[in-house]
Amino acid sequence: MVKKVVVGAHYGLRDWLAQRVTAGVMALYVLLFVALLLAQPAPDHATWKALFANQWMRLATMLFLLSLYYHAWIGVRDILMDYVHATGVRLAAQVLVILALVLFTVWSAQILWSL
Repeated sequence: MVKKVVVGAHYGLRDWLAQRVTAGVMALYVLLFVALLLAQPAPDHATWKALFANQWMRLATMLFLLSLYYHAWIGVRDILMDYVHATGVRLAAQVLVILALVLFTVWSAQILWSL
């Protein structure tokens, strides 16, 4: 009897589902955002400031950005795993991407809650 040994990190289904869920979250946010923009007569600085003064809009925007960053991480990680075969280079690139995404998350929170 042949026993198949499965090796690897087993990201497949979980990450496939995560990308679909994050894409759905981003699509819903874009639809909401476009609807809010179309409801405004002429978006100016005061309108933008009033829109993002609402806590729910800040939270929705942060959820969108977190979904975007996680979606990007899964895609970039898969590309690096598929095309960068040197382990050290791949690890360095993954660490740089993680650091950049963490920096973007902190920066996004700072921007959204400093209004």
